[in-house]
Amino acid sequence: MNNIKTIFSIKDLENLTGIKAHTIRIWEKRYKLLEPERTDTNIRFYNLSHLQKLLNISFLNNHGHKISKIASLTQLEIHQQVRELAGKGLLKNHAINTFKLAMLDFDQDLFYETYNGLLNTKSFREIVYEVFMPFLSEIGLLWQTDTITPAHEHFASSLIKQKLLVNTELIQAENKIVHNNAFVLFLPDNEIHEIGLMFVNYELVSRGHRSIFLGPSVPIMSLSDVLPYYNKITFISYFTIKPEKDELSNYLTEFDSTLLKEKDHNLWVLGHMTQYIENQSLPQSVKIFRTIDSLIAAI
Repeated sequence: MNNIKTIFSIKDLENLTGIKAHTIRIWEKRYKLLEPERTDTNIRFYNLSHLQKLLNISFLNNHGHKISKIASLTQLEIHQQVRELAGKGLLKNHAINTFKLAMLDFDQDLFYETYNGLLNTKSFREIVYEVFMPFLSEIGLLWQTDTITPAHEHFASSLIKQKLLVNTELIQAENKIVHNNAFVLFLPDNEIHEIGLMFVNYELVSRGHRSIFLGPSVPIMSLSDVLPYYNKITFISYFTIKPEKDELSNYLTEFDSTLLKEKDHNLWVLGHMTQYIENQSLPQSVKIFRTIDSLIAAI
């Protein structure tokens, strides 16, 4: 598995570091910052060591260091400068870069080391919003541009999910809930992208709410099984790729007639597909949210 992605094109470097390919070439020619390798057919390529160096250079450059000055530093000095900046409250961007390297090299130890370092100065919630969420957004873009494979995405996502599960469980075990209301979190049929819903679950639990997490691909009729157990239910779902555009209206209508009309229940929806939902045609018991923060603020 370590061999899935060990060489990179200059376009890959641009996607991973945010530095334009043209700029990378200028830095190579003018400052000898990178020395790419070449295939038998004379095509240039880069390895993980090149990527790590360029991520560090990008970090220093974005925080005020001139490229001419960086070029005069040794590899060790570059690392030291990065560590010094990271120790001055600029850890967030450095952590995201390090998580990228951990993902690309399937390096679980590096992921844990970086995460534990963040815990020295940040709460778990801060790590979620300041580091994990931006990192996941970047993963999505890297996947769309074929810079990484699904294996990389799954590796990083699964580690983040582990942290969400552990931290959610720690709080949930301490919660003492006396009322008979609940939030029921689920994904619709054939929707498997659950990490956003896991963020919502963590937020609900950390605020002392009863949150029933059902996970991916739950049919509407199966959700009716929870109705007898709670007086008031707020269903929450995350529409990332499902239901598809032409199915959204019918899905929400069926959900409303099957689960919401009998009692004072509601459905709250987040996710990419909500941009295709027309608010004026929504059932009264259905509400659309654009961000997790806006949903949490409504509680």
